[in-house]
Amino acid sequence: MERKTKVNAEPSKHDIIITREFELPLELLFKAYTEPEIIEQWMGNKVLKHESKKHGSYQFETRDAEGNVLFKANGVIHDFVENEKIVRTFEMENMPFPAQLEFLEFEKTGADSSRLQIQIVFKSVADRDQMLKLPFANGINMAHNRLQEIAKNLK
Repeated sequence: MERKTKVNAEPSKHDIIITREFELPLELLFKAYTEPEIIEQWMGNKVLKHESKKHGSYQFETRDAEGNVLFKANGVIHDFVENEKIVRTFEMENMPFPAQLEFLEFEKTGADSSRLQIQIVFKSVADRDQMLKLPFANGINMAHNRLQEIAKNLK
């Protein structure tokens, strides 16, 4: 299966650039990143809190069938411009990674198409490289595939 979400990590840099073209209007793509009910569907996480605004915050978690927490993440939204950009921190609890800084930029490319570019800045090159050893690229591609399918049915 073709990986439509591209992950670019240049050697010796502290960041990665993630780019994805969607067959979705810009407003629908942005909505998929800001409305808890939609986020839960494509991310597969429970949204405990999500304040889509400047100086807002968010919190996600995933539990197994017995109720044990498998994954928990949180962050603060530093900048929020509707249908244009979100700047936020991202921190995974119970994981060895420090908080990351994420710059999400949304761009209209046509009447029913849009592009998302995410720059994730890590504290160190070593942290970034450790993240890339995980199935990160496949995971974000699968999540974006789900986002595409779920959001197109919201039209």
